[in-house]
Amino acid sequence: MTGERPRTLGAWRFVVTFGFISLLSDFVYEGARSITGPLLAHLGATAVVVGVVTGVGEGAALVLRLVSGPLADRTKRFWGWVIAGYAVTFVSVPTLGLTGTLWVACALVIAERVGKAVRSPAKDTLLSYATSATGRGRGFAVQEAMDQVGAVIGPLVVALMLIITGGQYAPSLAVLALPAVAALALLVWLRARVPEPVGYETSEAAHAEPTITTGPHGRRLPRAFWEYSGFTAMTMTGFATFGVLSFHMVERDVLPAAAVPLLYAGVMAVDAIVALGTGWAYDRFGPRVLLLLPLIAAAVPVLAFTDVLASVVAGSLLWGAALGIQESTLRATVADLVPPDRRGTAYGIYAAIVGVATAVGGIMAGALYGVSITALIIVTLVIQAAAVVTFALLFVRPNGRKVSP
Repeated sequence: MTGERPRTLGAWRFVVTFGFISLLSDFVYEGARSITGPLLAHLGATAVVVGVVTGVGEGAALVLRLVSGPLADRTKRFWGWVIAGYAVTFVSVPTLGLTGTLWVACALVIAERVGKAVRSPAKDTLLSYATSATGRGRGFAVQEAMDQVGAVIGPLVVALMLIITGGQYAPSLAVLALPAVAALALLVWLRARVPEPVGYETSEAAHAEPTITTGPHGRRLPRAFWEYSGFTAMTMTGFATFGVLSFHMVERDVLPAAAVPLLYAGVMAVDAIVALGTGWAYDRFGPRVLLLLPLIAAAVPVLAFTDVLASVVAGSLLWGAALGIQESTLRATVADLVPPDRRGTAYGIYAAIVGVATAVGGIMAGALYGVSITALIIVTLVIQAAAVVTFALLFVRPNGRKVSP
């Protein structure tokens, strides 16, 4: 990379344009994810299978970044990784509706998540360059909020198609090919306009004060990064996937399958609002706002795994709030903890650690659900309580001084 400032688009225009790409891509894959649980159940899956597939899928979306992140740093071909990852996702989703075999559907669900693993470290690195000029929390929050607009539209479109077609999954997923093509076209255009986004950081933010004090940087990642990764991994271990939540809704007749995408759209709207709020709060107050994550995550199973519609809806919306913090503010924190030349690697390692926790959490939730919902709730509360204690230990040193954010 040249390190020269891109002249064709300002930092905010770059972030917003990437936001539109994310909007279209979330239209595609969140539309599909909104019916993953019911679709797999339709093909004969049990709660354990849904938990394993969605947990492993989410884990793959994160763990495989352990490979794609360092490779992106080493090759510096960030745009190539982003485009390839989106292409994998955009092929997997429409194909998912065409299969009538459970194992093929499971493979496609996981493949869609692999596409996310391929692109995400490179995408987050490109965005981190621009957000150095816009403000880390604000930049990532705006991108995430636009991302979630697509996540609202996608499930609504899928729900409408299910109603129109009488519950046919093939046409309901095939329609998602249209925003997929538009997203790829916009991505190629943005790459042509801003081939070297690193210039945003090296020219506009070279003299800016860091948001988090982490000590001197070398080739090794900072200790604060590893501590932070441990905390977020703990919270994700006690965080059930939406696939398990939606399986519960349909199997217990709380909601019909066609209504699940409508609820998921509301969940994504909450995600967007919370992402904006915590992003702005992060720029002002630092990483302390992340304490909200384990507190919210602890309440999700208590409310979501009941047979009362209002409670299930409330728990699902809280799930979206936790996701909003996870998808925006957590990424901003990594960017502040790690220097630019190691950021792709850091995003990959961080996601891998959290991905293992996500896979364990999804499998654990599915297994415990089949045994005892009460046990699932108790285990989640214990894990999130431990996360709160860990958070306090990380941000308050033994001598009583708070770590400077």
